[in-house]
Formats: sequence, structure tokens, C-alpha cells
Amino acid sequence: MHNPDKSDAWNKAAFGPCNHPNWHGHNYVIEVTVCGIPDSETGYVVDLGKLKKVIYDRILSPCDHKNLNLDVPFLEGVIPSAENLAKSFYFELKEEIGNICIQGSLYSVKLYETERNIAYYREE
Repeated sequence: MHNPDKSDAWNKAAFGPCNHPNWHGHNYVIEVTVCGIPDSETGYVVDLGKLKKVIYDRILSPCDHKNLNLDVPFLEGVIPSAENLAKSFYFELKEEIGNICIQGSLYSVKLYETERNIAYYREE
């Protein structure tokens, strides 16, 4: 992680061992939660097949094995901390998940950077 607008000393103090001007990587796990009223005919708030496709199309395909600083247009200008990624992923998913939910909406995005470093985002 590196903020090009700040000094090397600031970056080292802010990001510690994760500070690398030439990037570093993680294998993330994303958890997406929807909420709403289950449809009386299907019992679904959302069809999980459709949800899986939205997550793949909007997050996994553009981000997997990519440099998040350079290769992902919706992350342009975003320092890819787990917190910023969870928030960015939330807004990247929000509208399309709203379109596929039967009677519900996106509730939250949780991003696991490691099993002990987890970022969570939801709108108030």
C-alpha cells in the first residue's frame, strides 16, 4: 500500500510492512449480505445464482489476479486497504443487487484480508 501524494516516511509510518510503492497482494474472501422479505412463491429474497453472477461480474472478474491500483477502473484513486475495498465493493454491487432482489436490497459487504483482518461496510 502506498499513497503517492505522501512522503516515503509518511507511507512507512502509516502502512508499516504493507508499504510498497510497487504494490503487494492478498487473497481476499468477500461476504455479501442481502436483506428483505422472502418472496411468498419462492421463499427467496434473492436468487443465489443471480447473486453469484453479479458478484462475479462486478467484483471477482475485474479484480482477480489484477493490480488493484492500476487495473480496476472503479478503484482508480482508491488506496486498496481492506476498509476501502469493502466500501468500494459495496457501491459497485449496490444497484445491480437491488435490481435482482425480489423484495430486498444489499445490506453489507464483509471482506476478509486474512482470517483475523476483516473489514465490514454497510450504509447507515
